[in-house]
Formats: sequence, structure tokens, C-alpha cells
Amino acid sequence: MSLQQTLRVYELLDDPAATGDKVVELFRPFRHLGVVAASTTVVEQKRADFITILIPGKAGRSTGGVAPTLGLIGRNGSIGGRPTLAGMVSDADGATTVIAAALRLADMKQRGDRLAGDVRIATHICTEGEVEPHDPVDFIAMPCASATMNRHEVSAEMEAILSVDTSKGNRILNRRGFAITPTARQGYIVRTSPDLLRIMETVTGRDAVVMPITLQDITDYDNGLYHVNSIMQPHVATAAPVVGVPICAQVSVAGSATGASHEVDIAEAARFCIEVAKAYGNGRCRFFDPVEFDYMVRTYGPLTALQSAPGPLRRG
Repeated sequence: MSLQQTLRVYELLDDPAATGDKVVELFRPFRHLGVVAASTTVVEQKRADFITILIPGKAGRSTGGVAPTLGLIGRNGSIGGRPTLAGMVSDADGATTVIAAALRLADMKQRGDRLAGDVRIATHICTEGEVEPHDPVDFIAMPCASATMNRHEVSAEMEAILSVDTSKGNRILNRRGFAITPTARQGYIVRTSPDLLRIMETVTGRDAVVMPITLQDITDYDNGLYHVNSIMQPHVATAAPVVGVPICAQVSVAGSATGASHEVDIAEAARFCIEVAKAYGNGRCRFFDPVEFDYMVRTYGPLTALQSAPGPLRRG
């Protein structure tokens, strides 16, 4: 279970004085196991602490092994809206999820349960975001450009990525819990992974739920097009397959809303990430069919132009 880790991370982040260094401190007891946690501060519009965590696998790339590496990215605008808003906002769920998953993986490794492949975790925290208008409900603004987030959160070592983000502010996914998206890779949106659907059903004990995404969602966040949110933004910065893990609600809830996080939903999403990490490192989870993908690229041509960063759309 990952509820204990979720509560621990939530309490740490729900604090005006939360910093990347305090998150890194959570992982200090696991350094002798090769766990590496680091924090980098970037200031553009607001201070953002970027956090990276490596959980080495017994046959992982970081130690010369051949098992593939999974990336877990916690996308968000900001985890708080201080000084205007007191407390943690809904948008913090993605960061909370991946840090909790990392903490659980570190606990497992200490007890002797070692995964085959490396798991690389990345997210950022900013406690002073501003409310940003968005249809149908308000979001919480990013402290820096989306491209800056990708530079710090997406690494070349990630061979497949789960991007976790609060996704309650829409009218296309109306169910409590978490969902997954179809896989996006190099401009293509391909079939939803049957392996991920199976793992989701196992973890939740319910029917799998898939959030629809559009071509707009996998393009650069700053191009002026409508995006359901920033959940698919790692796609523009990598050749690896990316699957979104939206944490959702039955009604439209603002990303800037406080008191809107559900610890059980976050813990369930963290368990999903952990189970995917187990299966992916062992070669038992594919994000896409490589034969079909290569055929599409040969037949219809590359779509990597959708990963570029053009000038913003101008209306009127």
C-alpha cells in the first residue's frame, strides 16, 4: 500500500515553507541503497524547486544493466496559491503522487523488494502560484515556461513516461479516481496500451477509464491552442512514449481550489505507477506496439513537427 507515504508527502507539501530540499531530505535514509534525490531552484516568474529522484533497479541502466527505465513525472502549475489562497491546491496532486510513489519504492528496496529497472522521478513545487482563467474552471499558473519544466523534468534516460497531473477541470472525464490516456509518441496518438489498461483494472478493481486527448493536447503548451491541461507536455521534449495519468473528479473542480485533494485517489494513482514500474522493468508492459508504429511512420510519414515550439496563435 502507498497511503502512508501519500499522507506523509501531503503533510510535507501542504506548508508555505515547503521546499525541494525538504523533499530531498525524505530520501536521505535510502542513500546507502543508491537512491539519489536532488533539488534545483529556478526563478522565472516565481521560484520553482525542481526535484529529481533515481531509484536504481537490480538490472537498471544506471548500474550497467539492460532493464528499461521508467520515468514518472508529476506535472502541475503550482502546489499553492499563497498569499491569496491558504493551503495546498488541487493542482498539487501530480507532484504528491510521484513523490509518494518514489518514497514507497525506496521503502520496498530497503526491505529487499528490488525492481528490475531504474525508475526516474521528476516534478517541481511552487507554493506561490496565481489563479489563471481557463475554460471551464480556473487553473493555477505555472511559475515558469512549460519548456523550462520539460528541460528539468524530462530526461533522455526515460524510455517510457507516465505523466501524472490533476485533471479535474474539464467536462470530458467525469469520474472520481484516476484514468490513463492513449499513448503519444513523436506526434502520433496511438492505441491505449492494453497492458496499462490491465494494470489499472488490477489496481483499482474497477473498469479501466481512459481520458480522450487531441492533437492540440500533445503540442507545445505555449502555442496559444486550447489544451485540456499540461499533462501531455513531456511528449514535446522526448522520443519516448508518454501516457498521461489524470487524477479526476465527477464534477469540474478548479486547479486552484483548496481542500479538493483526495488522499485515497492519490494513493491509488501512486500504486498504479508502482505496478507499472514493476512490469515495465521486467519487460511485461508495453506502452505501444513498435511494429505498428514503425509501419505508420513509413506509410504516413513522421509527425515530429507536432513536437516543435512555433510562435503563439494570434486571434483576431
